[in-house]
Amino acid sequence: MFPIDMETRATIKGQIVIPAALRRKYNIQGGTRIQVYEEKGRIVLYPVTRETIRQARGRFKGSGALKVLQEDREREKDA
Repeated sequence: MFPIDMETRATIKGQIVIPAALRRKYNIQGGTRIQVYEEKGRIVLYPVTRETIRQARGRFKGSGALKVLQEDREREKDA
């Protein structure tokens, strides 16, 4: 599941280098935002590129997510 040749090391500051092959494959360039989260005991890095944003458009349409977000922001203002 994990190719051996894709190993990297963390610096003292916790920085890592994403191997060039993966940067090319996922179109990661300087300044690309990367979401980091934990899932099932693993650290997952997810690039936020124009393509991922395009694919996400409309995903929550009709779900009421915007209304929930607006209500949450109103509660934060009042607090």
